[in-house]
Amino acid sequence: MTVKVLVVHGPNLNLLGEREPQIYGSASLEDINAALDGLAKELDAELRIVQSNHEGVLIDAIHEARHWADAILINPGAFTHYSLALRDALAAVGLPVVEVHLSNIHAREEFRRYSVIAPIAVGQICGFGVDSYSLGLRAAVSYVRRAKNQARP
Repeated sequence: MTVKVLVVHGPNLNLLGEREPQIYGSASLEDINAALDGLAKELDAELRIVQSNHEGVLIDAIHEARHWADAILINPGAFTHYSLALRDALAAVGLPVVEVHLSNIHAREEFRRYSVIAPIAVGQICGFGVDSYSLGLRAAVSYVRRAKNQARP
Protein backbone atom coordinates (compact mmCIF):
# COMPACT_ATOMS: atom_id res chain seq x y z
CA MET A 1 0.00 0.00 0.00
CA THR A 2 1.45 3.34 -1.07
CA VAL A 3 1.21 5.98 1.67
CA LYS A 4 0.71 9.54 0.43
CA VAL A 5 2.37 12.27 2.49
CA LEU A 6 2.29 16.03 2.22
CA VAL A 7 5.64 17.48 3.32
CA VAL A 8 5.36 21.08 4.51
CA HIS A 9 8.36 23.34 5.03
CA GLY A 10 7.60 26.64 6.75
CA PRO A 11 9.16 30.08 6.60
CA ASN A 12 12.90 30.62 6.12
CA LEU A 13 13.54 26.94 5.43
CA ASN A 14 14.32 27.91 1.83
CA LEU A 15 17.52 29.42 3.31
CA LEU A 16 18.79 26.16 4.81
CA GLY A 17 22.46 25.63 4.12
CA GLU A 18 23.04 29.39 4.34
CA ARG A 19 21.09 30.39 7.43
CA GLU A 20 22.78 29.85 10.80
CA PRO A 21 24.53 26.58 9.84
CA GLN A 22 25.77 26.19 13.42
CA ILE A 23 22.12 25.65 14.41
CA TYR A 24 20.47 24.22 11.29
CA GLY A 25 23.39 22.47 9.57
CA SER A 26 24.79 22.79 6.09
CA ALA A 27 22.21 20.78 4.14
CA SER A 28 20.03 22.78 1.77
CA LEU A 29 16.29 22.34 1.44
CA GLU A 30 16.96 20.69 -1.91
CA ASP A 31 19.27 18.19 -0.15
CA ILE A 32 16.56 17.41 2.40
CA ASN A 33 13.89 16.99 -0.29
CA ALA A 34 16.15 14.70 -2.34
CA ALA A 35 16.82 12.54 0.73
CA LEU A 36 13.09 12.39 1.47
CA ASP A 37 12.32 11.40 -2.12
CA GLY A 38 14.86 8.57 -1.90
CA LEU A 39 13.48 7.35 1.39
CA ALA A 40 9.92 7.59 0.07
CA LYS A 41 10.82 5.16 -2.73
CA GLU A 42 12.19 2.69 -0.15
CA LEU A 43 9.06 3.02 1.98
CA ASP A 44 6.59 2.86 -0.94
CA ALA A 45 5.42 6.38 -0.16
CA GLU A 46 4.40 9.19 -2.46
CA LEU A 47 5.34 12.75 -1.48
CA ARG A 48 4.12 16.17 -2.42
CA ILE A 49 6.42 18.85 -1.05
CA VAL A 50 5.66 22.51 -0.44
CA GLN A 51 7.72 25.31 1.08
CA SER A 52 6.49 28.83 1.61
CA ASN A 53 7.22 31.86 3.70
CA HIS A 54 3.52 32.70 3.51
CA GLU A 55 1.10 31.21 6.01
CA GLY A 56 -1.86 31.22 3.62
CA VAL A 57 0.01 29.21 0.97
CA LEU A 58 0.78 26.52 3.56
CA ILE A 59 -2.82 26.50 4.79
CA ASP A 60 -4.09 26.11 1.21
CA ALA A 61 -1.72 23.15 0.66
CA ILE A 62 -2.94 21.54 3.90
CA HIS A 63 -6.59 22.01 2.89
CA GLU A 64 -5.87 20.45 -0.52
CA ALA A 65 -4.18 17.46 1.16
CA ARG A 66 -7.47 16.34 2.69
CA HIS A 67 -8.47 15.09 -0.77
CA TRP A 68 -5.44 12.90 -1.43
CA ALA A 69 -2.98 12.55 1.48
CA ASP A 70 -2.77 9.96 4.22
CA ALA A 71 -0.52 12.05 6.50
CA ILE A 72 1.30 15.37 6.85
CA LEU A 73 4.96 15.80 7.76
CA ILE A 74 5.57 19.40 8.78
CA ASN A 75 8.41 21.63 9.87
CA PRO A 76 6.39 24.76 10.63
CA GLY A 77 9.49 26.89 11.26
CA ALA A 78 8.64 30.00 13.27
CA PHE A 79 4.92 29.30 12.77
CA THR A 80 5.42 26.51 15.33
CA HIS A 81 5.18 28.94 18.19
CA TYR A 82 2.24 31.16 17.29
CA SER A 83 0.30 30.20 14.17
CA LEU A 84 -3.12 29.18 15.39
CA ALA A 85 -4.32 29.41 11.78
CA LEU A 86 -1.83 26.72 10.73
CA ARG A 87 -2.69 24.62 13.77
CA ASP A 88 -6.39 24.91 13.04
CA ALA A 89 -5.89 23.95 9.37
CA LEU A 90 -3.96 20.84 10.41
CA ALA A 91 -6.65 19.91 12.93
CA ALA A 92 -9.46 20.57 10.45
CA VAL A 93 -8.24 18.18 7.76
CA GLY A 94 -8.14 15.28 10.22
CA LEU A 95 -4.93 13.70 8.89
CA PRO A 96 -2.18 12.39 11.17
CA VAL A 97 0.50 15.06 11.58
CA VAL A 98 4.16 14.50 12.42
CA GLU A 99 5.99 17.68 13.45
CA VAL A 100 9.74 17.87 12.83
CA HIS A 101 12.50 20.35 13.62
CA LEU A 102 16.18 20.28 12.75
CA SER A 103 17.22 21.75 16.11
CA ASN A 104 16.04 20.76 19.56
CA ILE A 105 13.47 23.49 20.11
CA HIS A 106 13.20 22.51 23.80
CA ALA A 107 16.86 23.37 24.39
CA ARG A 108 16.71 26.78 22.72
CA GLU A 109 15.30 30.18 23.61
CA GLU A 110 12.26 30.16 25.87
CA PHE A 111 9.90 31.37 23.12
CA ARG A 112 10.89 28.40 20.90
CA ARG A 113 10.05 25.78 23.50
CA TYR A 114 6.29 25.86 23.00
CA SER A 115 4.60 24.46 19.91
CA VAL A 116 0.97 25.19 19.09
CA ILE A 117 1.20 22.30 16.61
CA ALA A 118 2.34 19.58 19.04
CA PRO A 119 -1.03 19.10 20.80
CA ILE A 120 -2.72 18.09 17.53
CA ALA A 121 0.23 16.06 16.16
CA VAL A 122 0.66 12.31 16.60
CA GLY A 123 4.29 13.05 17.43
CA GLN A 124 7.16 15.51 17.35
CA ILE A 125 10.76 14.78 16.37
CA CYS A 126 13.42 17.42 16.95
CA GLY A 127 17.12 17.88 17.43
CA PHE A 128 18.45 15.32 14.96
CA GLY A 129 19.27 17.71 12.13
CA VAL A 130 18.40 16.37 8.70
CA ASP A 131 17.63 12.99 10.27
CA SER A 132 14.59 14.58 11.96
CA TYR A 133 12.93 14.58 8.55
CA SER A 134 13.74 10.95 7.72
CA LEU A 135 12.68 9.82 11.20
CA GLY A 136 9.48 11.83 10.76
CA LEU A 137 8.71 10.32 7.37
CA ARG A 138 9.31 6.81 8.71
CA ALA A 139 7.04 7.56 11.66
CA ALA A 140 4.26 8.99 9.48
CA VAL A 141 4.29 6.05 7.07
CA SER A 142 4.38 3.52 9.91
CA TYR A 143 1.55 5.29 11.73
CA VAL A 144 -0.68 5.28 8.64
CA ARG A 145 0.01 1.63 7.85
CA ARG A 146 -0.65 0.57 11.43
CA ALA A 147 -3.92 2.55 11.51
CA LYS A 148 -5.10 1.09 8.19
CA ASN A 149 -4.23 -2.46 9.28
CA GLN A 150 -6.18 -2.02 12.53
CA ALA A 151 -9.18 -0.70 10.59
CA ARG A 152 -9.42 -3.84 8.45
CA PRO A 153 -12.15 -6.29 9.49
